[in-house]
Amino acid sequence: MTLVTQFKNKNILVLGLGLTGLSCVRYLASQGLTFAVNDSRATAVEQQQFNTDFPQVNLSLGGWDSKKISVADIIIVSPGIDLNNNDITPYINEHCQVLGDVELFFQVLNADNVQIPTLAITGSNGKSTVVTLLAHIGEQLGLTVCLAGNIGTPIMDLLIDNKYLSCDALILELSSFQLETLSSMQANGASILNISDDHLDRHKTLQNYQKIKQSIYQQAQTLVINRDDVLTQPCNSTEQQHVISFGSDAPQKAQFGLAIEQNELQLMFADQALIAVNKLPISGIHNALNCLAALALGQTIGWSLAAMVKALPSFIGLAHRCQVVASDDGIIWINDSKATNVGSTLAALEGLAKTKQTDQQLILIAGGEGKGADFSPLAPVINKEVALLITLGKDADKLACLTPSSVKTTSLIAAVKLANQQAKQGDIVLLSPACASLDMFKNFAERGNVFIEAVQNLAVHKEIANKKIVSKKANNSKSALAQNERGQLND
Repeated sequence: MTLVTQFKNKNILVLGLGLTGLSCVRYLASQGLTFAVNDSRATAVEQQQFNTDFPQVNLSLGGWDSKKISVADIIIVSPGIDLNNNDITPYINEHCQVLGDVELFFQVLNADNVQIPTLAITGSNGKSTVVTLLAHIGEQLGLTVCLAGNIGTPIMDLLIDNKYLSCDALILELSSFQLETLSSMQANGASILNISDDHLDRHKTLQNYQKIKQSIYQQAQTLVINRDDVLTQPCNSTEQQHVISFGSDAPQKAQFGLAIEQNELQLMFADQALIAVNKLPISGIHNALNCLAALALGQTIGWSLAAMVKALPSFIGLAHRCQVVASDDGIIWINDSKATNVGSTLAALEGLAKTKQTDQQLILIAGGEGKGADFSPLAPVINKEVALLITLGKDADKLACLTPSSVKTTSLIAAVKLANQQAKQGDIVLLSPACASLDMFKNFAERGNVFIEAVQNLAVHKEIANKKIVSKKANNSKSALAQNERGQLND
């Protein structure tokens, strides 16, 4: 029996009409199912156009519909919606099945006995880099890779017109929000890259956050764990599950790590040197670990280690993730706007600290909406490695308290101007906020773009200032020449 058959004659409700919700709507409508849709936002979609596209769908906007929620047999909830919301949770009946889009996808595949080689990656930081790197490696191997989950194509869209059947590998980035409603995945390999304080405004405690992340291991054949982070080590595993590890130390048999070979720091598999870290396209020790995680995961679906290593140097990295901004002032400007939590900023600082020269000054721009995070883990590395901390946004004061060498600003543009005044040629200015962006920007990408534009505008303003100086000097020269000529005439 297919899942669609099981869903017939059920009260189905889709909660949330973002990209995820709309992909679920498209799938359910393509299967001829009857269902309702509810979003708390009055302008989540253009209602007239939605009714034209999906005339059979009962749509309600502008608030959570307790009546629809209470009679639902199946609720398909978008990951951004907190299931502990007091306007939702009390109205869900005890027999209701609550699914996320990734769970729905795997229920469809399992009901049809379809298996796709699948890699699932979560973690507080680096997961977008790792999944994008894996997609790049797969493409370099000549494979058709489907990148989905918290990135790329909404996963339910892969079911429309049977697009999933062309996937040689499915690479999933999974957030803690998606893992809350996921239990039917059957992944070949799964990894928790790292765990640090994040989304505690929703998950309340680090222990609860870790428990949610750990649920990914219960749905995988091979576990890829980070030796450097005890929180990623599986709390429960079975004899049938294989474990591979990666870390910053020299690896043991059949594991991945780092070691000095031929006078260079190398990615290692056991005692085999794979590639020098300085030949990787993404900088910092944290990104070397990301590469190791990708290699370990690729092995779980049978990808050749030698072929994967060969593909690494052509990876261009992600926008807004330790991205160098072009400038002609001799200052190294780095856009790490995607660092929306403490762990990500800590990784960037530690990664740069291990590679920067002794005469280089590091200036950090940080701040925004901290989501209830504890910033104190940043204090030791900031006080040791950061010459000046420039803060902004909702939690600017909390961050500024981490070090006496801090200045609070009112905007990102002002922060860039201040950093430019304080930095000399060769210094590093890092935007790595350790916070979400929504208190000041639409998203982290807009924040990063504002940073890039502000840096580039420094060059424009400098050019204008130089032209004014040259023009003033020219006018002064003309004036001096004229005075000289008048003096000669007077003589």
